[in-house]
Amino acid sequence: MTRRVLLVVHTGREQNLRTAEKVAGRLLDAGIEVRALAGEADELRDSACEVARPDENPAVGTELVLVLGGDGTLLRAAELARPAGVPLFGVNLGRVGFLAGADSDALDEAIAAVVESRYHVEERMTLEVTATLNGDQVAATWALNEASVEKSSRERILDVVVEVDGHPVSAFGCDGVLCSTPTGSTAYAFSAGGPVVWPDVQALLVVPSNAHALFAGPLVVSRDSLVAMEIDQHGHHAVLCCDGQRQFDLPPGARVEVVGGSTPIRLVRLHDTSFTDRLVRKFELPVQGWRGPAK
Repeated sequence: MTRRVLLVVHTGREQNLRTAEKVAGRLLDAGIEVRALAGEADELRDSACEVARPDENPAVGTELVLVLGGDGTLLRAAELARPAGVPLFGVNLGRVGFLAGADSDALDEAIAAVVESRYHVEERMTLEVTATLNGDQVAATWALNEASVEKSSRERILDVVVEVDGHPVSAFGCDGVLCSTPTGSTAYAFSAGGPVVWPDVQALLVVPSNAHALFAGPLVVSRDSLVAMEIDQHGHHAVLCCDGQRQFDLPPGARVEVVGGSTPIRLVRLHDTSFTDRLVRKFELPVQGWRGPAK
């Protein structure tokens, strides 16, 4: 059976392109066909990659999607991997790269692992997101990290009501409200003041951003809960943004509902290391007590 990998690259840096050429060459030498996206493949020198358009379900028929870049590139690649049900293997060529399965200094090991089919796969929950206006659907999408409802104009305040399972929890003016997965808890939600949630915890996070209210702290609810964010019908327009990849305009009175998704994302890990160790390494957390080592 022919083995095939979809290669997704952050092409904004020259070094990334040269790295991608090296990776493609090694996979091809190992007898693994390499598929690349139109536009990206054109920038790879002497490329023997099969070219596919993003709208052609390019991950279908591949064994994994290999991503060279940062978390933004991996989130973009997730849109391709999810409908095909294939794993995502990110090699971090960016900054933090929390979603990546390997860092750039482990590139050779990562490619060897692909060639030898020697890696671990984790399943991560996703979100299913719908937006309606007066009962009519205006958007239906999904997210791996978070779905955020944000004000569309800097000088405005967004007035929202947050509900959990059909029951109002709080109403306030804010810059926005995020609904996040545990995977997304270390991204936008963390920056907005949310807690870090271990990825094997099946939960949804609700994190208001700069809310004008006494009760506007982060909430952690069941993954089976229905979280809703309803915009004041006499207020201003808002924006729904999912993973920083998909954006939709929301008129006053729009309602956004978020539930745990039925289709997970599968992430490849080079080593079966704990989330705790990855958290400490990525955030460079001090793990030695302030008193120093025992004497």
